[in-house]
Amino acid sequence: MQLLTSLRNSSLALTLFAVVTAALIAVTQVTTEQRIANNEREQQARALYEIIPKQRVSNDLLSSGFEFVSYELTGSAEPATGYRALQGDDVIAVILPAVAPDGYNGRINLIVGINADGSVAGVRVLGHQETPGLGDKIELKKSDWILSFNGTRKADNPNAWGVIKDGGQFDQFTGATITPRAVVKAVGYVQDYFAYNRASLLELADTEHRDATRQEPN
Repeated sequence: MQLLTSLRNSSLALTLFAVVTAALIAVTQVTTEQRIANNEREQQARALYEIIPKQRVSNDLLSSGFEFVSYELTGSAEPATGYRALQGDDVIAVILPAVAPDGYNGRINLIVGINADGSVAGVRVLGHQETPGLGDKIELKKSDWILSFNGTRKADNPNAWGVIKDGGQFDQFTGATITPRAVVKAVGYVQDYFAYNRASLLELADTEHRDATRQEPN
């Protein structure tokens, strides 16, 4: 009897331990996922506001997302999310994701801001696998090269939209031309997409208009 009682108590203890352990793992997982999601949201907001500074807009950029589909820009037939920047009731710029598929080591993920007049508000690289010390100069923390897009407009001189080696206006990197060439081409595609879809990109849906009028300036 004592043996049975001991086995029963051990079994109950193991069961309780397993339940408590499983609960702790579940709580940790949920907490970690929420922390990761919050960090990703903060990083995303930081990148958006680097392109369109808060003082320029009267809305929350992260809350002004809209879906669009463009295989040419994103390399996918799935919906992607763009963002509208507002001043009052007017859309002053949009920020669109884009992929340069032909980087030296693969895809380069970007976001590109386009002002209402078609000029580039800014470009930021969100992810890449380019060679450290060479292709990674597309990152703002490594070089200010990415700022050379600010205020440019492909439509002003389409033949100059390329790197200098190809007869264009943008510098290439010493020992690394493929990477900047890929980024320049991708930013050009975003401008083409904006020019073709300008009316719809700058038009607010009724719900967006109502939400925008309720936003307080940042």
